[in-house]
Formats: sequence, structure tokens, C-alpha cells
Amino acid sequence: MDTVARTGRLVLAATPMGEVGDASQRLREALGSAEVVAAEDTRRTRALAKALGVEISGRVVSFYDHVETARIPMLLEEIAGGHTVLLVTDAGMPSVSDPGYRMVAACVERELPVTCLPGPSAVTTALALSGLPMERFCFDGFAPRKGGQRKQWFATLVAEPRAIVFFEAPHRLADCLADAVEVLGPARRAAVCRELTKTYEQVVRGTLGELAEWAVEGARGEITVVLEGAQPVSAEPADLVDRVEDLVTKGLRLKDACAEVASSTGVSRRELYDAVLAARTD
Repeated sequence: MDTVARTGRLVLAATPMGEVGDASQRLREALGSAEVVAAEDTRRTRALAKALGVEISGRVVSFYDHVETARIPMLLEEIAGGHTVLLVTDAGMPSVSDPGYRMVAACVERELPVTCLPGPSAVTTALALSGLPMERFCFDGFAPRKGGQRKQWFATLVAEPRAIVFFEAPHRLADCLADAVEVLGPARRAAVCRELTKTYEQVVRGTLGELAEWAVEGARGEITVVLEGAQPVSAEPADLVDRVEDLVTKGLRLKDACAEVASSTGVSRRELYDAVLAARTD
């Protein structure tokens, strides 16, 4: 007897970020055949199925942040009983800043099969559109909401050589980019991607200083930001004092001049600042 054929499984499926045509054929088939569909928003999932011309034959249950833990035991029993549980979120890939990873971990612990139907992802889409080097990258989820915590977070990225991708709410974008300028310097390149794959998709590229000025006017929609990785350190702080002083003579404050040179060279802003003060006292 083929026991594998009778074994249930968890299926993670990526859903369109906006353009319904991005739905894969495998997603369409899974929506129509799974015994249970666990959805972050049941109304949106039903609307997606209708737009795709698919009739959901299985049971649809909610699976969002506040009920995720409570739903897991029931879904595990469904899988153990031989049923397929399809897990979808509002847009993109489950588990990536969305519900899902706890369910996967629970299945792994119970040694229940888990598979994935690949598809749309804001992270890789933004990277591809950014125009920045992205051979290596890291994803940091949502930026911290509070300014102090956000600045501390940016401080950990000063010397990060990989491109950094993160999400941000539109009403916090201007403050977030202003903090990035203060900590990372205005010269670091970045891209702000909004409403990816949707009617009003927009990608704004430039330095952090330029993007911070642009964001002051306000941005709407879902936001994904890509930051350029830090450039390799190629000089000692003492070797860059003249570049800092040149910027100061052009009107920049010493703190801002140090931040700009540090951002473009990868040296420590604090060490560069100390080097300038030491040179001035010699």
C-alpha cells in the first residue's frame, strides 16, 4: 500500500501582491482541492479565488497573528488525519513577516510533511528593481517604530556589506529615512519601492539624502526599502580628515561631514570624528 499517497501535508502558497495574473497554476489548483484553507484574511482569500475563477471546496479558517497559536493544534490534526492544509496570507509568501513559521515549526516537530508553492515576494521584487548590487542581501522585516530604537537598528547596519531589505509603513517613511540619513549618512544609496505589481507601482532611487527629501511630501501604499550595503573600508580615519574638513569649509556641520564621509568609505563615524578633533589640536 502507498502510505505516502494517504499522508496529509501543509502547503505554503505565495499569493499575488496586487496583480491577480501573477497567481500560479499550482496555487489555483491548491485553492480548489485542499481540504482546509488557512487564510490570514478569509474574505480576501475568497475574493482572490473568485477573481481566479476557482471554487474553494474545502473548509476556510482564519489564520492571522492573534489566532495563529490557537489554530495550530487543529490544523496539525487535519494533516495527521491525511488532509492537505493550504496556508495563504494576504499577499506574498507566508512566514515572511506574515503568519506561518510557527505552523511550519510545529509540523517539523511532529514530522509532518511541508511543501511550498513558490511565487510573488516583495523582497526579491524590490531587490531586482532597486538597481543596487544585490549578490548578497539580508531581510530585516519591518523597521522599528520608535525613533530611538530605529536609530539603534540603523547603527547596526553601518558596516553591513550586504544589501538590506526592509518594510516600512507609509506614514513613518519620512521619519525613517531621516533617521537613516543621520546614522548612515546622506550619500548611501537606496531605493523606495511602493505598491509593487499594482496600478500605481513606483520605484524611487537615489541617495538617502535625496530620498529623505522626497519622502517629506508623503507616500502611500505598501513600502519596501532597499539599502545599499556598506562599501569596504579602504582607508584609515586619519587619512580622511582632509575630506571632512573640505566638506566643513563648504558649509556642512562637522557631525554631518563625518557622517557623509563615513558612509561613503565604510569607516567608523565616531573614529573619524575623533580623528578630526585630534588633528585640529595638533
